[in-house]
Amino acid sequence: MEETFAAIARVAALLIEIVAVMIVTYGCAEAFIKLVRIPFLGHVTHGERKAVWRRLGTWLLLGLEFELAADIVASVISPSWVDIGQLGAIAAIRTFLNYFLEKDLEQAETPEGRSAEVAVA
Repeated sequence: MEETFAAIARVAALLIEIVAVMIVTYGCAEAFIKLVRIPFLGHVTHGERKAVWRRLGTWLLLGLEFELAADIVASVISPSWVDIGQLGAIAAIRTFLNYFLEKDLEQAETPEGRSAEVAVA
């Protein structure tokens, strides 16, 4: 029974990690395409690049959340304290990155950031 649960948890963690990779890959591809298009619009502003950066940051945050979820699932099947410690360190680093990326995105959405975005529309 325990081995079956461990196998299911491993598969679940792997699937969640695959979703995280797909999310980050999609976000990066979207940002790249938008950045390549900007020079062809005829008017390049800092606000347009900042909007692309904010959107990419949102995709990265979502990807980090999925990676953290995969770590939590994987920690259920960790057989030793060393594995649990490594997973805890990885989770702490990802949480740290997530927190500061989210703070940067919140700061970018100040009234100054929104007025630049309105100029794009």
